[in-house]
Amino acid sequence: MKMRMFLFLFCLLFFTQTLLIRAQAQENTQPVPRQFRGLSLGMTLDDLKSALAKDDLFSFRGDRDVSFLPIREQTLVETTGLSYIRRAYFQLAEGAVFIMSFSLDTKLMDHYSVFTSFVRKYGPPISLSPGEAVWETDDTRVAIERPLTVKYIDKKVFNRLIEDSKALENRELMRREDFLENF
Repeated sequence: MKMRMFLFLFCLLFFTQTLLIRAQAQENTQPVPRQFRGLSLGMTLDDLKSALAKDDLFSFRGDRDVSFLPIREQTLVETTGLSYIRRAYFQLAEGAVFIMSFSLDTKLMDHYSVFTSFVRKYGPPISLSPGEAVWETDDTRVAIERPLTVKYIDKKVFNRLIEDSKALENRELMRREDFLENF
């Protein structure tokens, strides 16, 4: 019974909050961003390392924070943040950043403040659930995920990688079937 009451109150609060925020959203919203401070989707590894080293919001240690992933020749840059950012992750494919993920410190920043800031700047999200709020264009997807992570994705690169992965799986499945036919 208490759980039902909690869920009811949570849904009511969530619905009310959403309506209030949508009412506060400006009509002249900005386009969905592809960058945060000097860090942007599409930048090269060298440009990313340089930007992280210059930004006092991150404690980037250089190549120690860079990992080369064996899958699809991808690179992962992981660094700790200072103050509002706990950790930041940058995933690169074909030498360019296609995912940026910032885990925020929930002791210093709250979900509501980030969410309302996004709504004021970019309008209401195209998708809203208890787990995430999403803003999208043809090229970019930006999400605020719970507990508090802001993620930027280059949709064209991401979708191409998904398609490549599906094609690889299909080829492997065909090889497996061919092998089994030999018995």
